[in-house]
Amino acid sequence: MRIVLVGPPGAGKGTQAAFLASNLSIPHISTGDLFRANISQQTDLGKLAKSYMDAGNLVPDEVTIGMAKDRMEQPDAVNGFLLDGFPRNVSQAESLDEMLQHEGMKLDAVLDLEVPEEEVVKRIAGRRICRNDSAHVFHVSYKAPKQESVCDVCGGELYQRDDDSEDTVRTRLEVYHTQTEPIIDYYKSQGLVVTISALGKVEDVTARAMEALQHEGDAA
Repeated sequence: MRIVLVGPPGAGKGTQAAFLASNLSIPHISTGDLFRANISQQTDLGKLAKSYMDAGNLVPDEVTIGMAKDRMEQPDAVNGFLLDGFPRNVSQAESLDEMLQHEGMKLDAVLDLEVPEEEVVKRIAGRRICRNDSAHVFHVSYKAPKQESVCDVCGGELYQRDDDSEDTVRTRLEVYHTQTEPIIDYYKSQGLVVTISALGKVEDVTARAMEALQHEGDAA
């Protein structure tokens, strides 16, 4: 299957993408991984992206699209892929359609992870990270440390990252509503959108998504 995963920040896209890609035996292609790989390998696109980033500018759509195209042409993506973080706007979605059409391919589904806005704020603003090891992550509501502000694993200080503050989260949500959410309507017009609730346990959301995608595949 060829799938695009969409949803607001805090919807659990990265977690769900990894599980779904594994269950469907297709590669998980995330924008973040694309940028890191191209920059570390010093590809032409990576160098170009880094020049924009170093100057504090947004990387143009065509650079992101070029990276995605290269990745989707790799042998492991022949039987499908799951795109996470791309397309990020309608212009990128249109370019993706053109690219796939040129290759004689099409998307099978656009999986929309739905989460109420206040739940997104609660999920992200409640995160606390260990200063000693960023892999040690806690949450004031869902995974509280035994002692406030102290890491259960190593005793390091727990803190809230600047980009996890409530004001920053609401700004990120506004950007999502303005730039990315319109692609849902774009894909709805093609009958591709499958919306599921991203509330509940991770494994329950995965099961929900797999069932919806299976139904979509059967319908196709």
